[in-house]
Amino acid sequence: MFKRCICGEAMALGLRQVLYSKTVGISGVPVYACGQCSRSEVYPGVKSDLSRLLSELGPKPLPREIRFDELHEWARMLSQASSASLPLSGARIVQLTEERTNELLDLLLIASSLDDTAWKRELEGRLSQLNGQYIT
Repeated sequence: MFKRCICGEAMALGLRQVLYSKTVGISGVPVYACGQCSRSEVYPGVKSDLSRLLSELGPKPLPREIRFDELHEWARMLSQASSASLPLSGARIVQLTEERTNELLDLLLIASSLDDTAWKRELEGRLSQLNGQYIT
């Protein structure tokens, strides 16, 4: 999964660690990176959720490690689709996303039948993270 860098070269999508305020390491963040000019940018589909996380941490957070793929469904799909020996495959990501969407929909039915509003809200949020805009 690639996009064009401002230098003209291809930027590859991968999972990276983002360091915040020199104390918090956030691993598994989807990031485009250019091998030519070393430019990198957070994948647009997760940028607002990452920003929200950073604002929740505040300006002087305590040192810690956070796994973004535990907080964001799209990052989770990329993490599952990635392999040490293979680049990210769009087809694999689509397959995993469909499977996870079906799992979440099943759980949403259970939450609805139990009339568990908080769980339903959480599941709806997770489903919105798997919105088709992320599959490019």
